Amino acid sequence: MTRCLSRWIAAALLWATMTPAAGAETLAATIEQWGLLGSWAVDCAAKPDRDKGALLSYEIRKDGRVMYRRNFGDAKDENEVVSATVSADGLLNVMVYFPSLHQAREFGLAHLKDGSLRAIYNRSERGEYTIRDGKYVATGAPTPPQQRCD
Repeated sequence: MTRCLSRWIAAALLWATMTPAAGAETLAATIEQWGLLGSWAVDCAAKPDRDKGALLSYEIRKDGRVMYRRNFGDAKDENEVVSATVSADGLLNVMVYFPSLHQAREFGLAHLKDGSLRAIYNRSERGEYTIRDGKYVATGAPTPPQQRCD
């Protein structure tokens, strides 16, 4: 019985150590297959600026983690993508944890026919939207398309 229990524990430990890597591979594969890797901006020629447009980058680290970098010109940060799924209509649903904000945010991105992408929604983990139905909640203005910069 002890031998059987030891084998079960060893198998459970092996499964537990392999599961995060498999999840990271799935996350990285989703991001890569959807075409999100690289840098994106409303205007790639413009210097990053908080009010005029940030440079947003997605990369896969050697350890398999997917990172989301934001460059606002005067400030930069790097945050981990914790999940990404593609819905039936092709929308990429991404969740990023922002330690500096002490919260996770979820946003949905859509591919446009010209290869650009557009934010369709952005909400906090509490369900508070800054973008809903492709429009900024505060102003009602549509979100601009973002071009690949690299």
